[in-house]
This record gives sequence, structure tokens and C-alpha cells, in this order.
Amino acid sequence: MLSQYDPVKVDFILREERALPPFPPATDRSAWSAIKEALGGEQVGAMVAAAEVTAREPVPPLPATLFLEFFRSGSRQEYETPWFRRRAALADLALAECLEDQGRFLDPLLDVAWAICEESSWELPAHHPDLPDVTYPEVGLFAALTGTQLAELVLLLGARLHPQVEARIRHEVDRRILTPFLTRHDFWWLHHTPGHATCNWTAVCSGNIIATAIYLERDRSRLAEVIARGARSLDDYLDTFDAEGGSTEGPAYWGFGFGNFALAGHLVHQRTNGRVDFFADERARKAALFPLRTMLSPNVFANFSDCDPEISLPVPLLVFLARHYRVDDLMRLANMQRAMPPDRHGGELSWRLRELFWQPDPAFDQRAIPARHDWYPGMQWMIARVDPADPDGLVLAVKGGHNNEMHNQNDVGTLIVHHHRTSLVADIGRGRYTREYFAAGRYDYFVNTSLGHSLPVVNGCAQQPGEAYAAGVLEHRADERCDRLRLDLTHAYPPGADLAELVRTATLHREGQHGWVELIDDVTFASGEGAFESVLISFGAAEIWPETVRIRVGDIALDIAYDPAVVAARAEVVKDVDLATGPRDVTRVIFALLGPSKTARVRLCMTVPPG
Repeated sequence: MLSQYDPVKVDFILREERALPPFPPATDRSAWSAIKEALGGEQVGAMVAAAEVTAREPVPPLPATLFLEFFRSGSRQEYETPWFRRRAALADLALAECLEDQGRFLDPLLDVAWAICEESSWELPAHHPDLPDVTYPEVGLFAALTGTQLAELVLLLGARLHPQVEARIRHEVDRRILTPFLTRHDFWWLHHTPGHATCNWTAVCSGNIIATAIYLERDRSRLAEVIARGARSLDDYLDTFDAEGGSTEGPAYWGFGFGNFALAGHLVHQRTNGRVDFFADERARKAALFPLRTMLSPNVFANFSDCDPEISLPVPLLVFLARHYRVDDLMRLANMQRAMPPDRHGGELSWRLRELFWQPDPAFDQRAIPARHDWYPGMQWMIARVDPADPDGLVLAVKGGHNNEMHNQNDVGTLIVHHHRTSLVADIGRGRYTREYFAAGRYDYFVNTSLGHSLPVVNGCAQQPGEAYAAGVLEHRADERCDRLRLDLTHAYPPGADLAELVRTATLHREGQHGWVELIDDVTFASGEGAFESVLISFGAAEIWPETVRIRVGDIALDIAYDPAVVAARAEVVKDVDLATGPRDVTRVIFALLGPSKTARVRLCMTVPPG
């Protein structure tokens, strides 16, 4: 448990230990010359050229009316785009100056850093009730991230910048972050409390506040308080993981949340010469393996909840974890992820700095191969692979859980069927983040309803949000012949569904050339006959035949056999679903009982067509 690191113990360790800086400042020319040599002239030239473009651009303005756009229209991007551009510019200029060491980026860097210090709030409008109250700073994800980025600027170039820049950064960090963290108790993300569960916010906020304090806090006893208070908070974050290391937030938010946990853990480990070790916790070790265990095919992961179908994980995070835990497949995954485009937060200084110093080992350029079967009993996720050594092999991912999970969508019992690096039966991911997406209207969004997932519709009823709407595991099996998850979904639906029992059985069979997936829904109604539909969701087109539906995504296809004596098949297209990656058409393939029934079994057999 991280709470073992109380402030007195940490203070004692800090007093005894001395450590070198975690990364060399720009004045250490031998270290930066070695980095330049490792990168090569082409990459260094590209980074300097990007900084030259940035240096010619004005600092993007952030007026009050732009801040208010979120409250007036619900849209986030008008303010967030220039906000993120400022941080990307900080990284562009700082790293180019460290590499080149000619001083020509110092003035543009001064302008950007000073402008960030002058922002009324470092937190985004979406995390405020209105225009910022500058007397009571909002401390959340992006304020904490900003603190670390400015602190690392001081580490790298504080001696080269105007002397008032470091003084200003120290003042603003203390006023906006460190003092509030130590003196206030109104941060919902700090600890798990009734009505407020911890999530990635806890790791990002507490982790970056620890990081910022390690760089900038000169009072040893205060630093010890920050580390100890943050460690207690990170304990609660680690408790959000399944006993096997899974997170219901999915792999994308693992990269964000656990990534910043690791960032803080590294700095604490380095500052205390390993005497305060967050990574020794078994929960952290298991959590480090999460992306490997949820991989469907190379660089494609099970994307339940608010997770995009295609994600980018921080490559230096994977490198660090691979080396720390000596897991070669994490290094292989790091090499694989280098081919992915960075996400929108990839421009920040913290990870770009670590990209230079935590480079993947090219000796591990082979593909990371997952296990044949992965099972997270706490959150009820099963990922089953016919042949994990085959990157095009058939994969089944199923989840149970409940409808009050972190970044919840009403998706208890949903599944993904993946073949040839394509999800034919898909989880469509997350919607575009707006004001209402995280407000009372969240479940008015198609993407968050069970209608937007491969789930039954029972007597016209969809699933409802709340922890009471949950699955129970009736059977979990994994052997050479098949992998199976049998879930009781009765309580995932509201009383209007009139269910006596609804049991879903999803099985990956390994016989045959490609294997096949079997999905069975057994339904019994409580008070009379009822209507029932089993629905599959896809980004592809559906061709309806008398006993088979073929789903096709490009050149990849999946056949779904059904019994026409039991159900009729039809398809409907939901146009322009507002997803984070842009509007997309989504196909709902519906297998509906031919008429009302007291009890029924709907059986679907999914196979890869020949050829």
C-alpha cells in the first residue's frame, strides 16, 4: 500500500537521500549531444524546423468570450484547441533550444511561458462552473499537467531564461496547485468518497502535483506532505483496478491515468533512490500489463466504455514499464506503437521529453503476442483468441460489469468480434465530448445507450444507468476447445422489460480453419409473452439472406447464421453518429423474435466466410 509512506517517513528519506536531476538540463551539453547523436540529424532537423515555425507564430489568444463558448454552445474545441497549442508550442521551443543551444528560441519561449502564467485558470472551461474565480483556483487534470510542464521547463532551461520566468512559475505553481492541494479538502478526485469514485483524474492530478513539487518545492517538509498525501490518493486510484490489473476505463484512459501514475512514480523513485517505490505495489505491476492483455490485433485494443477503436499509447511509458518490470512484450508493444499517430495530448513537454530519453530498444522489433485467453473476474471482461500468434486471427471480447463504471456506457453484456485486424461486430467507442456528454443528458447520446451496443432490446426496453443494472457471472470457461462466458443479464434491464430471466452465453470455438463465435440469448418473461431482439453493431454494411447475414467492412466479412423459424433479420443504419473521431454511420443488425413468446432462445453463429 502506498499509504505506508507517511510524511514523517518521507521527510526522513528526503533528508538522507540526494539524487541527480531526472533529466539533464540544457547546460549539460554532453548529455544533449548524446541525445542528438542517438536521434540522428534528420529527426533533430525536423524538431528544429517545427520550432522555427512555432517561433514565427503569435501566442494563440484565450479571451474570456472564448472561455464562455463552452457554456454558451456546449462545444469544447474553440477554447481547447488554442489552449493545447500553447502547451505544444512550449514543448516545440524548449526541446529545440535544448538540442540546438543557440538561444534563438528563448524569446518565443518566454512569450509562451509568460502567457501560460497569465492565464486566469490552467483548467479547461469544461471543468469550471463559469468564468474562473481567480481567488479560488480550480485544480484538476489540466492544471496539474500544466504544473509539471512548467516545472520541467525550469529544470531544462531555467538557467537560460529571463530570471523572472522561474520566479513567476514558482509563484503561480504554489498559488494555483501546491498550496490548494495541501490546504483544501474539496477535491472530489483526491480520494474515494461516497458519491465520488476515483478514476484517471486521481492519477493525473495527484501524480502531476507530486511531480511538480519534486521539481519546484524547496521546503523539504512540504514536499514530504505532498508526496505522502498524493501517495494516499494514488492508493485509491490503484484500487480502481480489477484484481488482475484491468481498468473499466479501457486502454486509452489507462495510457492517460496509469501513464501519469508512472510519471510520478519514476520521479519519486529517482528522488529517493528507490526508497519510496510506488512500482513495488503488486497492483501497479499487474496494471502495467493491461494493454498487452486487451490487445485484439496489432495496435488494436478492446475499446469498451469511452475508448476509441484506435488509440495511441505513450511510447515512453511502455518503454519505462518494460525496463522497470523486465517485460519484453511491453518493449515490443512500444516499438509497435511508434507507427501510431500521437493523440491530441501527445504534444505536451512531459512525454516529448521522455520520448528523447526513453527510446524503445530496436532489438525488440517483433510483434507482441498476447495470451490465448485473458480474464478479468472483477470487471467481467473476457478476451479470447483462436490463435494469438496469428495477427489476423479471430478474437472475441465480451464484458459484463455494471452500468455505473468509470466513463460508463450502458453496455452490460456487449461484445466485439474481431478478425483480420477489423472489428466486424464493433464497440463504436466514445462520443464527441461536449457539455451534455458528462451531464444529465449523457444517456441521450446513442453511443452511450445499450441501443448503440451489441445487446438485446427486451419488450422495447434498453438498459438503464446505475450500479444496480449489472451482470452476474454464471460460467467462465477457458480450455483448448473453447472459451466461454455465460452472463445473467436479467438485472441489467428495467422492470418494464418484464424479465424473469435473461442469460447470454458467448463462446469462442477453436475448431475449423478460423474458429467461430456462438452467441446465445435465453430469455424468459415474468408475466406473459414478450418481444425480444438481439442486436449486433457494426461500422460495416449488412447483406440480409434467408438464413445468414453477412457483415462487410471493406474487404473483410463475417457471416452470422440464424434460425429463420425463430427470428427475422433486418438492418438499420443510424446516420452520422457523433463520435469523438467524427460523425460515422453505424449499422444495427437486428434479429427479432417472429412473435411474442413466453420463453425463447436466439442463437447466432458467426463464421469467417471462405475465400
